[in-house]
This record gives sequence, C-alpha cells and structure tokens, in this order.
Amino acid sequence: MRICDWRNMLLHRGAPTNSGPVANDDFSSMANGTEVTALKCVVVGDGAVGKTCLLMSYANDAFPEEYVPTVFDHYAVSVNVGGKQYLLGLYDTAGQEDYDRLRPLSYPMTDVFLICFSVVNPASFHNARLEWVPELEEHAPGVPFLLIGTQIDLRDDLKTIARLNSMRESAITAEQGHKLARQVGARCYVECSALTQQGLKAVFDEAITIILRPKKRKRRGLRKRLWPGCLHCCPIT
Repeated sequence: MRICDWRNMLLHRGAPTNSGPVANDDFSSMANGTEVTALKCVVVGDGAVGKTCLLMSYANDAFPEEYVPTVFDHYAVSVNVGGKQYLLGLYDTAGQEDYDRLRPLSYPMTDVFLICFSVVNPASFHNARLEWVPELEEHAPGVPFLLIGTQIDLRDDLKTIARLNSMRESAITAEQGHKLARQVGARCYVECSALTQQGLKAVFDEAITIILRPKKRKRRGLRKRLWPGCLHCCPIT
C-alpha cells in the first residue's frame, strides 16, 4: 500500500492533504495515463473513538505517534483486487457537534461509509444507532455502510477496565456489535485495533468488497449473484 497526496496523484509519494473535499472525478486516472477506478470511503463516528488512527495505521502501515483532532483529512491508498488496480480514497471526518453542518459536505459520491465506535466507550456505541445511522439516512440514503468497533486492544487494558467499572459500565462485546449491525442495517460488523493492527485489513477488505459486489438484479428469477464478493474469490493487496 502507499499513501498519496491528492493534488499530485501518483506523481510521487506525498503527505495527506486536508485541502477540502475532492470529487471522485478529480482523480479518475493515474499519472501515466492508465485508467484506475476510484473508490470513496468516508469514516464517521463520535470524536476520539480512533477514526484518524484507523485510517493512518492502514494507509501508512504504522500507528500515529500523537493524536491530532480531525476537521477533515483525505488519504489515498492503492489497492489491487483480482489483478485490477483501484485507488481507495479515505475521508476522515470530525465527530464533534461543531461540525454537524460541515461534515455532510464530504458525503456526495461516497461508495461506502464506516460508522465507527470504540468498544470501550459505550456512549459512542449507542450514538452509532442514535446519531450516525440517522445522519447517513438523511444525507446519503441508500449508500451502504459498515459498523466498525475500534480500540479492541483496550478490552484487556487494566486501567480501561477499572474506569469502566467505576462507571458501572463494561466494554462492548463482538456479539453486541453484530447485533447492532443487524438492527441498523449495516452490511456487516468488523472490529479492529489500529495500534496492533488486529482486524485492520479486514475492515477495508470488507469495505472494498461491498463497493465492488454487483448489485442484485431487480428482475425476478435472477437472484443468483454472478460475483459473490471479492473476499471469497479475489485477493486484495
């Protein structure tokens, strides 16, 4: 994988830019003239649940050293699916209420959303259903989304466990995540740790699979999928 500056796409390796939302059409081809399909993935969720770390750990293959609150950041990762090259655009968003009116500006032309919550922050788990699903239904109806549990490495952290116990709370389990995903209509539930990278690749493999999976045909009698999904037939690298 490699991370690329949006404004100098594939001309050289560069740093991510936060220059504002970029439409998919703005990076529809590689610098050498070879066509590449652009995919857009937007990450949403409460503040401080690990959205930025999730993206940076995946894009840079390294956990960021320090936390910087996000307004909007964009990243691009080159991925290969079944021998075909794709450019996966990763859009980071701020979860704070101050950005409620600005955040939806990054939603147009999105192929898939990741609704993130921290498994050691029960409030963020409940907000996934109460706040984030309704926001996507309002601003991006019909666009598929995944439910993502972050910071799973902290489930076994003694200080985190003590903090939760002091509030008479407990970490969110994988079973709870899968149940909520079914209830809110998420395509699937995946959990990961940006720090250890456990489950990290699976998050984006699932997102890419959902984008590329052929839509069901509306005609009766044609329910059989011609391509059941990338994860089962095409390697993603």
